Amino acid sequence: MHIATILQHDNPMLPEQLSNELCSLKPQVDRLCLVSEIVFDSRGSKQSHVFHEAVIHSHARLTYTQVAAMLIDGDRAVRSEHESLLPHLDNLHELYRQLRIQRDQRGAIDFETSETRILYDESRKIERIVPLKRNEAHKLIEECMIAANIAAAEFLLEKGVPTLFRVHEKPSAEKIEDLRLFLGEFGLRLGGGSVPRAKDFAQLLASVVAREDAHLIQTVLLRSLRLAVYAPENIGHFGLALDAYTHFTSPIRRYPD
Repeated sequence: MHIATILQHDNPMLPEQLSNELCSLKPQVDRLCLVSEIVFDSRGSKQSHVFHEAVIHSHARLTYTQVAAMLIDGDRAVRSEHESLLPHLDNLHELYRQLRIQRDQRGAIDFETSETRILYDESRKIERIVPLKRNEAHKLIEECMIAANIAAAEFLLEKGVPTLFRVHEKPSAEKIEDLRLFLGEFGLRLGGGSVPRAKDFAQLLASVVAREDAHLIQTVLLRSLRLAVYAPENIGHFGLALDAYTHFTSPIRRYPD
């Protein structure tokens, strides 16, 4: 499966001159790029990867909202408008489903964080702040970014090229003890003994998702973890449950890992 799909943010992360112009793919415009070409089987297992320079010609400017309407909501009007792209988007969506299964099986932690959007009035003063919720189109692109970043880390390791990895250490013993004391007050337990794995955090998060205090528990779990950093030594990424990880994808669309 070989797919190149570009989604445009509803709201730019950086100044529009960068995020929507110089650093962005535009429909029917050639852009130079470095491609991470990855071949997956029908179950989402990676078969091979290769990197090469290329020219990409984007066929459409799509927002996450539009893609979610097509793939998740089955909006006939939006699907009809982008009919020529549907086979590629449907294939990409199926790949995403398989990648999510693999992600869950390896036990990666998936925090449901909330972003906000600031709305201004005519005087350019803040009128209100509204929450933004990740839809499945956001998650689809996140999985593609993670796949490209994994391939980049593996490629650099294979070639013995010195680089900066994105590393995430295991939480300290002190943080784990504090977390267990906190969870005990709620009748909850973190598995894994003295050295819990990412999968133990993921299972706990899944078990509290329906609770009214789920956000509080998630926040405390998040604060118990170390910050991910860049380092020349590869020690893996605890939160994503990966042996090697780095940043290859564009920083204006980066998954917050």
